[in-house]
Amino acid sequence: MPLLLTEEQSMLRDSARGLISDHAPVAHLRALRDSRDETGFSRELWATFVEMGFAGLLVPEEHGGSGLGAVEAGVVMEEIGRTLMPSPFLSSSVLAASALTRGGTPAQKAEHLPKIADGSRLAALALDEGAKHRPLHTAMQAARSGNGFKLNGAKALVVDGHVADLLIVAARSGGSAGEHDGLTLFLVDPKAKGVAIERTVMVDAHNAARITFDNVEIDADHVLGEVDGGYKLLDGVLDLGRGTVASEMVGLSEEVFGRTVAYLKERKQFGKAIGEFQALQHRAAHLYIEIEITRAAVLKALQALDTDPANAAALVAVAKARAGATATRAVQEGVQMHGGMGMTDQFDIGFFMKRARVCEELFGDANYHADRLAQMRGY
Repeated sequence: MPLLLTEEQSMLRDSARGLISDHAPVAHLRALRDSRDETGFSRELWATFVEMGFAGLLVPEEHGGSGLGAVEAGVVMEEIGRTLMPSPFLSSSVLAASALTRGGTPAQKAEHLPKIADGSRLAALALDEGAKHRPLHTAMQAARSGNGFKLNGAKALVVDGHVADLLIVAARSGGSAGEHDGLTLFLVDPKAKGVAIERTVMVDAHNAARITFDNVEIDADHVLGEVDGGYKLLDGVLDLGRGTVASEMVGLSEEVFGRTVAYLKERKQFGKAIGEFQALQHRAAHLYIEIEITRAAVLKALQALDTDPANAAALVAVAKARAGATATRAVQEGVQMHGGMGMTDQFDIGFFMKRARVCEELFGDANYHADRLAQMRGY
């Protein structure tokens, strides 16, 4: 398959770019941060996002969505990365929508997917319990109780968890930490008795939450997928999340590169633009090549998720690891080439550096995916 967007995908990119660049530049994120906005994103802008059909991008047509795929979700995420737009697109429209589409019962799909598509319901995935992404090390307990389960434990770094109307929670209904078997996904009302949510603002001024569960009662019909067999569903959803976050980092990297090259042309030292110095030209050229290679790797992974999802994991691991390394290089070069002013809060490059660091950790950093790839290859 050619590593190029189709005409329809290019049109989607142009629509997303027009909306996001006009209404959510980096100044938008800065204003939300400085005002300590309780929501952390613009509900008005999200409503516009919904009107353009982005919220239901991955929701099947029979439930009010567009029924598109990973490439299209990646296209939108890349444009989000260019301006660092805070929104619940990743948590609700990508992760939650795909989890419900893949693992939900007909009743669960009918209840939640139309509301995700029309923006009236936001959902979030509650998975990690520590500082690093380790889904198999889930220790939160789901003990059988009557016709359902009782949840006890805590989750950290739940993206957009403080605004969610629905939580998809991974808990251990059997086995022990580190085992594939025994994981189950649950649909949990965040207002249920025993659920406590604490909003945390991450270093990049985006949203996350800590959530504790104290004897939270869940009916059996709120199980998403199979009891004790939720890891396969979860892993597929996470791979989609990894691929789209990699796309966000491609957009972030390209935006930083463009800003840096523009500065090299404007800033003068010793009577000439600093972009005329060969050492800086070499560094800029190297970064450009790295971004283009990463773009190809990410698009290949997204295409595989759409056409051959059962065999896409290795490509996703490569894409996520490479996107993290490229974004790190891009923001480091951006700060260094801007000199001392690149370190100041008044300058936007610092926002990109912080977001790159968070995206690197989301759903596994480069080391996590290198280990994962080695295990796939039997090393």
